[in-house]
Amino acid sequence: MTLPDADTEISPKRRQVLEAAADLFMANGYGSVSMEAVARAANVSKATLYAYFESKDQLFATIVGEACRRNTVNDENFPAEVEDIRAELHKIGVRVLGFLLQERTLAIFRVAVAESGRFPELGRAFITNGPQAFRDRFAAWVAAQAAAGHLVAADTHVAAEQFMALLRAGLFLRATLALPPAPTGADIDATVAAAVETFLRAFGPPK
Repeated sequence: MTLPDADTEISPKRRQVLEAAADLFMANGYGSVSMEAVARAANVSKATLYAYFESKDQLFATIVGEACRRNTVNDENFPAEVEDIRAELHKIGVRVLGFLLQERTLAIFRVAVAESGRFPELGRAFITNGPQAFRDRFAAWVAAQAAAGHLVAADTHVAAEQFMALLRAGLFLRATLALPPAPTGADIDATVAAAVETFLRAFGPPK
């Protein structure tokens, strides 16, 4: 497996470890994968593995965090100067929902949901480096757009969570459960358009 939008500056050996670990987590779950198994799959020594990652939850957190950072919280996705707030929200929504619907993203999400009850550190690693990272970045952007008069949000984190919830409506749930048909670009566009419309009704400036 190639991790989503891999960081080009990461060392090849560290990338090798992350890819091997992601494959193991998706194939076998979190609980049954040991750091020793990751080292074997990545063809590195345990000393090398622990030099990069001191624990399994840190390794999992890095897998989630890198994917989220490159696909949803990259500063390039949040322009400071906005002429059409609806259009910018739509662009952000399409990118985020498209990322959430990638099969490898769904696979990691399923692992987190299935095993976080037994392994609380897994749940913390996932939410901190995934949904919460996007929420915080999007909330900061909402605050900037509110200051510019494009949005009105007394609590920008609540606004961010509402937008996330709207994006993760029926389409994402069906994909998580692997129910056909597979989502199309048109499905994503329609879901995002509805989410943006609802979001702007709640947080758009008075007309």
